[in-house]
Amino acid sequence: MSESTERNHAGVASAEDALPIIVQKYGGSSVADAEKIKRVAERVAKTRASGKRVVVVVSAMGDTTDELLALARKVSADPHRRELDMLLSAGERISMALLGMALQDRGVEAVSFTGSQSGIITDGSHTNARILEVRPVRIFEELARGKVVIVAGYQGVSREKEVTTLGRGGSDTTAVALAAALSAELCEICSDVDGVYTADPRIVAGAKRLAELTHEEMQELALSGAKVLNAQAVEFARDRGITIHARSTFASGAGTRVGRAGAVRELRISGVSLENDLLIVRAPGGLARTRALRELFTQHGAWPRELRDDGKLAHAIIPLENVHGLPRLIEALAAVPHAEVFEGLALVSLVGSGVGATAEPLERALAALLEIAPPAEFFSGPLRLSFLLPRERAADAVRALHRAFIESATTT
Repeated sequence: MSESTERNHAGVASAEDALPIIVQKYGGSSVADAEKIKRVAERVAKTRASGKRVVVVVSAMGDTTDELLALARKVSADPHRRELDMLLSAGERISMALLGMALQDRGVEAVSFTGSQSGIITDGSHTNARILEVRPVRIFEELARGKVVIVAGYQGVSREKEVTTLGRGGSDTTAVALAAALSAELCEICSDVDGVYTADPRIVAGAKRLAELTHEEMQELALSGAKVLNAQAVEFARDRGITIHARSTFASGAGTRVGRAGAVRELRISGVSLENDLLIVRAPGGLARTRALRELFTQHGAWPRELRDDGKLAHAIIPLENVHGLPRLIEALAAVPHAEVFEGLALVSLVGSGVGATAEPLERALAALLEIAPPAEFFSGPLRLSFLLPRERAADAVRALHRAFIESATTT
């Protein structure tokens, strides 16, 4: 629905309707404890005082989601995914209520909503749902009353009225979806880092902050392991023309702007990313076999990042961040005739515009990696070159590619 349609449906209109809307998302590290929540409240209050209508999306506090997952695994080796969603969605509800209290304490009227109260409608895929539509009727009502609206990220409700969660990093998707539904002026993704870097600064000391990226570049980085932004959120932003501003919660700085592509550029490397927690599956190919393999993955909440089938061999790369019953998945795969399962590999990717357009970047990347460890496999796309390597050599591989493509370009 359009903003005007939502307002008419809500039956509320005020001078507030003329003010621009800004959506701010705060990650778990930004709301990790009471003091940080107070600092977030202060930042939100300043934004509100600047003449904006503000919608805030919050993640669970600190390591709350991991702690809830650990608790679930104490009672079940393979937690039921519907019940897991009921459990995990509690984390964001704690954050939203505490932030609401902190804002009220500062004299800022605020109200908190769960994903379902916010009108976030998803499909029925528990623990990794996708947003289908947003009906922000109650959000518009409260914005018209001059309130800051706080929304629990990472969660929604299916058409069958079931609570769902959006997978790791899903609060980013909540924020972007709301920005689109509310016709927001800006979507800020605030975290403990001041933007997107050419590599993880914890691995590469010389990593550089990127001032801007296209949606396509950022999505490739996210899909290949960069954790600053969620890949589904970037896809949502790209499809709806939403500009994302990734920036630090507590430090000043320009951050990174993620938006539509501008002029056509020559080869420009955006970064090197790493995905450590993977399962590699190879099995006999063919349409029927691959469909059965995909159904098996779905039953265990395992959504492949790559799934290729040349008719003879099916090959899947499965990130494990949303797989909550790995032993049962491996047990099920062991029952598939002639299937092979490989652990201990990592995916290292070089992302940039034009990186897959010619053979030269691949040849240069392979030359750099051969000094570290020969890749078990590599594959390419227009914006990405990816290499499977032993996990224990992956960080060295990231540093080698960063030197070969990014640091060398800076010094020439």
